Amino acid sequence: MVLPVTAYGHPVLRKVAKEIDKDYPRLDEFIENMFETMYHSDGIGLAAPQVNKSIRIFIIDATPYQDEMPEAEGFKKVFLNPTIVEEEGDEKMMSEGCLSIPGIREDVSRPPKVHIQYYDRDWNFRDEWYEGMLARIIQHEYDHLEGTLFTDKLSTMRKTMLRTRLSNISKGKVDVDYKMIFPFEKKGKK
Repeated sequence: MVLPVTAYGHPVLRKVAKEIDKDYPRLDEFIENMFETMYHSDGIGLAAPQVNKSIRIFIIDATPYQDEMPEAEGFKKVFLNPTIVEEEGDEKMMSEGCLSIPGIREDVSRPPKVHIQYYDRDWNFRDEWYEGMLARIIQHEYDHLEGTLFTDKLSTMRKTMLRTRLSNISKGKVDVDYKMIFPFEKKGKK
């Protein structure tokens, strides 16, 4: 089932998500719904807060980029209760976008390597390092679990320049081809 994506301004996007355990109700179904939602929205990553659940889960499927990034081949993963242990290297700027902030892409600075610990879909503990684009995707999705958006990493001037566009997104004044929850949308007015 395709779930609605929470838009910029929704309070769930600003909460620190809670850990879950193996007995979380209907977890497999929720993970499948997250993948279906991500594919429907043309994303490569999706965090649970983006579908209105403040729990520590994110998913990634980078395989659509395997032609440009060989490391993306077969990279389809579920991250349960992840913790970033360490980030390493000189930060690099790269353009990022977000399903919760449609129509906006901005250059964001991030370290090129990340050490993450998490449980996979079968609740096996993982302790792994990633670098390059995979590290960036992981960092972006992990930020959602910490209540952080990529726009928070922009300069004050850039945030000021985007203020109206971000406000419009929160009010539903944006063209998207997937279902969203807009926190400040006026009902009954077009």
